Amino acid sequence: MPNPQGNLILSVTLLLLSRGIILSSSTAQTLPKLDQPLLTQTDVVQETEAEIIAEITQGPGNITITPSGRIIISLHQFYQTEDRVVEVAPDGSLIPFPNLEWTRGRNPDGTGLDTVLGIQSDANGVVWMLDNGMRGQVTPQLVAWDTRTNSLTEVIPLPPPVSESNSFLNDLAVSDEAIYIADTTVGGTPALIVVDLNTRKARRVLIGHQSVVPEDIDLIVDGTPVQILQPDGNLIRPRVGVNPITLDSNQEWLYFGPMHGTRLYRIRTQDLLNTQLSEAQLAQKVEDYAERPISDGIIIDRSNNIYITDVGANAIGVIGSDRTYQVLLSAPWISWPDAFSIGPDGYIYSLINQLHRTPPLNAGIDKTVPPFLLIRFKPR
Repeated sequence: MPNPQGNLILSVTLLLLSRGIILSSSTAQTLPKLDQPLLTQTDVVQETEAEIIAEITQGPGNITITPSGRIIISLHQFYQTEDRVVEVAPDGSLIPFPNLEWTRGRNPDGTGLDTVLGIQSDANGVVWMLDNGMRGQVTPQLVAWDTRTNSLTEVIPLPPPVSESNSFLNDLAVSDEAIYIADTTVGGTPALIVVDLNTRKARRVLIGHQSVVPEDIDLIVDGTPVQILQPDGNLIRPRVGVNPITLDSNQEWLYFGPMHGTRLYRIRTQDLLNTQLSEAQLAQKVEDYAERPISDGIIIDRSNNIYITDVGANAIGVIGSDRTYQVLLSAPWISWPDAFSIGPDGYIYSLINQLHRTPPLNAGIDKTVPPFLLIRFKPR
């Protein structure tokens, strides 16, 4: 069973923000300059190098890159930004996405985005945004925006019982047939949500299964444990459920696992779409794939290498075909890599957002030092 205290992460976060229980720090940080090599020789593993594409002035969440190369990022709710989603312009500036009307909160008529983390473009340039509804306590929904025509494609509401009162719809993986959602939950039972794009029907599956609930392990970053300040002044170390989630290039396997976990799991998408399987039968289809570190995001390249945001080690790692994990990039400035997207140029893009330094995860103290970073590197 999940740790109920650890799963309070979002409710405590919102409480901190609403009550103003936020301290500040003037701690300085030196970031690499854009005209200098980013990695020393000791940082390079498997001859992999990274480069900074942009310095982001607002706290980013997740990233997607359209087939035409447009870079779209969500802004993390921990930073309480005015915009929910933005596009990164070639000069590094941020443009409200899809427009001002949609990106600055849910409107009375139901249009607009309340709280977005998960975001992914499909092969046709339709950007799917997972609005978890947590800032305004509104119904979660999927919003699809066609970047080719600059128009709304559709909105798929995710009301109960698909989502629950304590749901935290965190991230998603988009296929031609379905969208798979990681529901981390806040004080509830983690699960996956399967949205069938043929029927527009959604189901909650693998509820409380080992593959989605957190392990009882601490996350230590830069020698400091991630901790949440409770209203009574006590500190707790969170345990976060299913979060990293991705599909292979053939859309045959869904890979996923709890953030606080040391195992990566997978299941065939045909099994997730099979409504004839009982919950017990579906659970038997889950495979324990490989060992990995605590992670906030994963992605797979066409060679089936699985890239891991190794947040505790200031690193990005990879699980190869031999199912063993190794560090690919490691440097102090890789300060909480949060998400990946593969661009049409073949590079893997990632956001560095210092999430462990935000008040919600740093005992109420703000030690973030903008700018945040958008980086890219070549697949192994």
